[in-house]
Amino acid sequence: MNKWVLIIGFLSFLPMKAASQSRMVQVCADTAGENSVFVPIAKYLQRGDAECLAAWFAENLQVNVMGTVSNCSRSQARQIVRNFFTNYTPRDFEIVYTSGTYPMEYAVGNLDSGGNMFTITILVKTNESGNYIEQLKIEKQ
Repeated sequence: MNKWVLIIGFLSFLPMKAASQSRMVQVCADTAGENSVFVPIAKYLQRGDAECLAAWFAENLQVNVMGTVSNCSRSQARQIVRNFFTNYTPRDFEIVYTSGTYPMEYAVGNLDSGGNMFTITILVKTNESGNYIEQLKIEKQ
């Protein structure tokens, strides 16, 4: 009887282990790569989600929207980006270039808002408490 308990216990462990490994591979794939910090940022830009994007903003940052430059707080920047997304609803966003080295990296991407194309440049600084957008520049193509 103890033998069967051991076998059943062992067999029930196998699927859990495989599922756990599968989740781990997925998590690693989501965060792998030299530009992984830009993966969630790109997702929020594509969705036009100013709230989630603002979570990546530094306490104070520079926002440049079509030539209007503002050195502002996180909440002010969130409002500026929210207004931009209201006027130009994103349909697609793709990062086309990344560069930089620790602690400063940047990415350049194209935002399609359905009839209007924009180039977006994102400068991210890494410090002991995380990764933060220091500059966000939106230019009409």
